[in-house]
Amino acid sequence: MLTRLTRPAPPLAAAAVLVGALLALGTPEPAGAAVPDTIPLKVTNNSGRGDAVYIYDLGTQLSTGRQGWADAGGGFHAWPAGGTPPAPAPDASIPGPAAGQSKTIRIPKFSGRIYFSYGRKLDFRLTTGGLVQPAVQNPSDPNRDILFNWSEYTLNDSGLWLNSTQVDMFSAPYAVGVQRSDGSVSSTGHLKSGGYGGFFNALRGQPGGWADLIQTRSDGTVLRALSPLYGVETGALPANVMDDYVNRVWQKYATTALTVTPFAGEPNTRYYGRVSGNVMNFTNASGAVVTSFQKPDADSVFGCHKRLDAPNDAVRGPISRTLCAGFNRSTLLVNPNQPDTSPANFYQDTVTNQYARKVHAQMADGRAYAFAFDDVGNQESLVHDGAPQQAYLTLDPLS
Repeated sequence: MLTRLTRPAPPLAAAAVLVGALLALGTPEPAGAAVPDTIPLKVTNNSGRGDAVYIYDLGTQLSTGRQGWADAGGGFHAWPAGGTPPAPAPDASIPGPAAGQSKTIRIPKFSGRIYFSYGRKLDFRLTTGGLVQPAVQNPSDPNRDILFNWSEYTLNDSGLWLNSTQVDMFSAPYAVGVQRSDGSVSSTGHLKSGGYGGFFNALRGQPGGWADLIQTRSDGTVLRALSPLYGVETGALPANVMDDYVNRVWQKYATTALTVTPFAGEPNTRYYGRVSGNVMNFTNASGAVVTSFQKPDADSVFGCHKRLDAPNDAVRGPISRTLCAGFNRSTLLVNPNQPDTSPANFYQDTVTNQYARKVHAQMADGRAYAFAFDDVGNQESLVHDGAPQQAYLTLDPLS
């Protein structure tokens, strides 16, 4: 039986990533020219693997709100009704390029994901509530032994947002890019030379259960490392893995204020956090309490949800995003003014998100989406353009 993603998310989009990216960028600038209904996506296979590659473009059609998939020409197909138990979804796969080759497809105005898999097609099912996505933290998920990954994108009238993501797992490496109207290309997501194996070696060397995030196939193939959120949920990581750091944060801000300035362009919008018991209350400049947070556990920290829920509003969400970044990067004790956007301060405490630390350490440009609000301080692996001419997805070597 397939399961849904554990984190709440709209169909076929990692909400925290996409919404976070849009919040970080602010209101999209007007496009220099009308964005067409579809744009080309060039997929290049530099993986060095001989396996067949399968591509999927799955998402929500922005003009209608319908869920479905796109074919290689960018044509939209709505999902049929699902069932209970989940019924097999139509085969939405697009044959990908062979090793050393490229293939160009067209992607429509979607908010969704571009999956790719090696060797086998992914198994998608439909319930009465929509598409069931792979959830490989579940031992019975039929996609668990498939090497696959995905990128996330939104293409709308204001342009393209395309990112690589490690929010749910670190797996088959890839980079994303966009060609602008002047012909220049912006890209992100490439690992350093040897970065794929380097990440897994680093995780194996990290005590405290972090090595147990790694999943391998029976033939010895390393498939992925689960995010620490799923590590806590499955028991691979101890539930108290962040308690020491959280306790020290709570102790510090019982006697001093944590100042949060959530919007880079609004330096006078500030909130002040003070701890009382198990609650951190935030006040505005007038001293009125605007929101409060219960003392978070590791699940809340790694998932940026539950006790650190971040609604898409103007107050609680932006404060929560800032706290989430501070907890994951362990900057809350070294800087009472948040967000701390200096990478030199990130992940320096012995209690930190070791997974995110090791992901960023292996990125060629240092940027990644290693947790849901990794865009705080513009650390995310995202390309954006208001008038995209072409998008790129490059499958990189697993070495």
